[in-house]
Amino acid sequence: MKTVFIAGHARLPSGMAAKSIYETLTITAEIDKKYGVIVTANCTLATEHGRDYVHQLLRGHSLQDGIEQPVQEVKKHYLGKAGNALASALKDLYKQYETHKGE
Repeated sequence: MKTVFIAGHARLPSGMAAKSIYETLTITAEIDKKYGVIVTANCTLATEHGRDYVHQLLRGHSLQDGIEQPVQEVKKHYLGKAGNALASALKDLYKQYETHKGE
């Protein structure tokens, strides 16, 4: 297999629709092993539109270049309550990537 599947997690703020379903926000990504590029991404936001938007923001970013650019993209373009949780989950996903990329 040429890809890996990684998840990152963060706490959701109170008062969100997704909070009634999940305690945490999860971002999952399928990542190309050789180049670290996010092939596809998903998350546990409550709406399909929100999940698709996050996918569009993250797809094509190479984690070999670090996580700062995708985090800034999320902060700049995602203006919902979950913005900070998305950024934290992305950082956690990157930490998992860094831990496992040598395996």
